[in-house]
Amino acid sequence: MSKFTAMATGNGLASLGVEGANAAAHALSLPAEAYGNDPQLEVMWAMKAYQHAEIYFNLISSVDPKFLKLTKVDDKIYSTFREEFGDLNIQVLDPEELKSDKAKEKWRPFCNKFEGIVEDFNYGTLLRLDCQKDYTEENTIFATRIQFFAIEIARNREGYNSVVYNSKKQSREEQSS
Repeated sequence: MSKFTAMATGNGLASLGVEGANAAAHALSLPAEAYGNDPQLEVMWAMKAYQHAEIYFNLISSVDPKFLKLTKVDDKIYSTFREEFGDLNIQVLDPEELKSDKAKEKWRPFCNKFEGIVEDFNYGTLLRLDCQKDYTEENTIFATRIQFFAIEIARNREGYNSVVYNSKKQSREEQSS
């Protein structure tokens, strides 16, 4: 188990109790400017981001991804993403194409187009680098929610996430026979 996974699950929301989980949810909904570098907040964020990643991976493992709708504006996100990032290799992401100064200059205007359209569009989330693999410390990068949606909607529509679904489907079929 990775250090990240241990941090996110070992001291998960269940260990906080109802009051602690409610306080964590409230704290995570406040703007970033309300905090300094609070280590407890970072742990709460890590737990929430990990839970989101785990839920998403379970979803694409259970439902054929080409039929998934992640937001009310998937079509707009997808068309805008492919207009602006038509040559981006989404099967195996290069972190430099998300994080370099040059990449950030290109991503920032794209992301800002969805302010007020996609809830928490700039909220931090986890994104798999290689879409054929699970979330691991080595295969995960921090991205904004709109980057996650854009890339994962494209991966779903273009068939790249089908590998995950088909391998889990095959495992389920083998277990039932």
